[in-house]
Amino acid sequence: MAEYESLFPWIFSWLAPFIGSFIIALGLLARVRDERFYGYTSVFSILVSAIIASYASYKVLSEGRVIYSGGDIIWIPWINVTLGTYFDGLSAIMSLVVSWVSLLIAVYSIKYMEGDWGYGRYFFFFTFFVGSMLLLVLADNFILMFIGWEGTGLCSYALISHWYTDEEDKWVGKPGRYALGFQMFFEPTHSGVRAILFTRVGDLGLLLGIVILYALTGTFNIVELVNKAPEWLEPLASKGILSLLLITLTLGALAKSAQFPFHEWLVTAMTGPTPISALIHAATMVKAGIYLFLRLTPILLSGALLVHGEVSSLVTQELYNYFLVVAVIGALTAFMLASMALVSDEIKLILAYSTASQIGYMFLGAASAGLLVHTLKPEIIAEGLIAGLSHLASHAVFKAALFLVAGWLIHVAHSRFIDPMGGYAKYMRLTALSLWLAGLSLAGLPPLSGFFSKELVIHISSHAAPLLSGLAILTAMLTAAYTIRLVLRVLHLPPYEAGVRHKPGEAPSVMLTPYLVLAIASLAIGLSWPIASNIYMRAAELTLALGVGYEASVSLSTLTLIVVSAITASIATVYIVYYVIKLNFSELIAKNRLSRVIYDFLYDRWLINPAIYAIFKNGGLRIANTALDIDESIDYTYHNLTPSIGSIIANYIRGVHRGRTDYYITLYIVSAVLIILLALIAIR
Repeated sequence: MAEYESLFPWIFSWLAPFIGSFIIALGLLARVRDERFYGYTSVFSILVSAIIASYASYKVLSEGRVIYSGGDIIWIPWINVTLGTYFDGLSAIMSLVVSWVSLLIAVYSIKYMEGDWGYGRYFFFFTFFVGSMLLLVLADNFILMFIGWEGTGLCSYALISHWYTDEEDKWVGKPGRYALGFQMFFEPTHSGVRAILFTRVGDLGLLLGIVILYALTGTFNIVELVNKAPEWLEPLASKGILSLLLITLTLGALAKSAQFPFHEWLVTAMTGPTPISALIHAATMVKAGIYLFLRLTPILLSGALLVHGEVSSLVTQELYNYFLVVAVIGALTAFMLASMALVSDEIKLILAYSTASQIGYMFLGAASAGLLVHTLKPEIIAEGLIAGLSHLASHAVFKAALFLVAGWLIHVAHSRFIDPMGGYAKYMRLTALSLWLAGLSLAGLPPLSGFFSKELVIHISSHAAPLLSGLAILTAMLTAAYTIRLVLRVLHLPPYEAGVRHKPGEAPSVMLTPYLVLAIASLAIGLSWPIASNIYMRAAELTLALGVGYEASVSLSTLTLIVVSAITASIATVYIVYYVIKLNFSELIAKNRLSRVIYDFLYDRWLINPAIYAIFKNGGLRIANTALDIDESIDYTYHNLTPSIGSIIANYIRGVHRGRTDYYITLYIVSAVLIILLALIAIR
């Protein structure tokens, strides 16, 4: 059970970065020119959060006691919103991931952003970003969570558009490329607006869902929603709208985590500085959506255990329908984005595709527990939570490493494309080691952490939805293929572009250390998986007091052997094709029409972006033009037609009033006679 504790020091787990960003803002207003002031302030404030979060997480996971601070402090009395910080198993793991990964990225940024004309502004939004994400993770109610949620959206817009002068080298996509008449290259300002628009669609659904839940339960408190689950699950299920409400609520999570059809914003978000790409993909923003889903899933499934009677079957069916939709979206997103990464030639774009794809795995893992809701077994809830949470943590570590390595490679190659890169392994051995470790973890090979967490997702989905599990296995093969292609391309093969010669060295230690630590951590987590799995199990037990035991182990099952064999075969194929045979795909695509069609379809992202623009941009313009025509018609009627009619009436009246007495007497007599005649007719 959670017991109220003092607000201090736990509130500083999320408040410290906000204080840091405020100090940075004061420095900007005071025109402080020393860059170290901004970078060090950011790092120190995030370090404070990391230390407090670590201490709180240690108490939660070791003592088995949920920390609930400030839950008795009323912030907004008229709707009973508290100012609480809530550390349970889920938020403990998330706060560790967010704070420590963000800290390493902040350290990297000090050197990476050195000399940038927006240095102070960068660290202001960076630090505010981390604070917003921690507030979202540690909030005890949906109002505080939504404030953090919107804070991450604001900061992502500002940082994606950081280089708002829109120089071509800061674009994403191949300049001059079009699909169905729509451009497939994007400037930083364009990308920032896209991020806002795509995620705001989901935010409206989230806000509507929160308001409806409050109307039904009278509380925004996360813990109370579980205790009051029958009060809102039963009436909604009996009316057949429970799944619809939950899908509406989850739109925010799907949009934030760049799941189909909202994934397009994340693809073009690569216009921001590379450390921001690492922050968005590994520790904030896109992880906010899957965190919300992981927070909701135990609430829903635990609530289903509390519902009894005839309505129980209705609740179960509605929840099954909801989780099926989410699972399908997750599996489909994972496959689609992995296929796009196969042909991409931009290093950050490949990693962006992989992020949305891997988050699709997380949604599939957690949703698979919901597909087994009919079992009404608490251990199923724990298994789904562990699958999603463990892959979230694993992905955060290796994806941050991959993006930070990419930042250095882009710097030395002076290009965001991989074709000018090549043969770097001999010049930067520690960077090559980091890329291999993080890449193999993404590919899902043992003993890296990515293997174990991905296996948990595939394992539970194989019981819940075998077809979706099969799609997940196919996606794993594609993931291994594009990852090894990337690693071989930049580390071991010569540059494709003639005349390109690079002899780079290692990154400066302040940049090298963060991604080397993250890459080694990915290996260490995998090697110590029995310990890590116990931690995840403990976190599941302490998430809303499920009180179940489930061992998150990966046994040498037939399914595991199939997955490992498939991934190994995929890696071997790519190695032979790229490194041994050295097949020239450009010539193959140029000679074969079918290959070209498939290549263009994948390179242009399944034509989803042109479809969205055709429907919403062109459709919106047509609606706007129609509205303009209607407005102009009304305007013409009001300013031209109405005065003309009035003028005609006035002229007629003017003709009647001639100013002659005999005329008025005659008119009076005629009118009186007409009135008398009408009266007589009416009487008869």
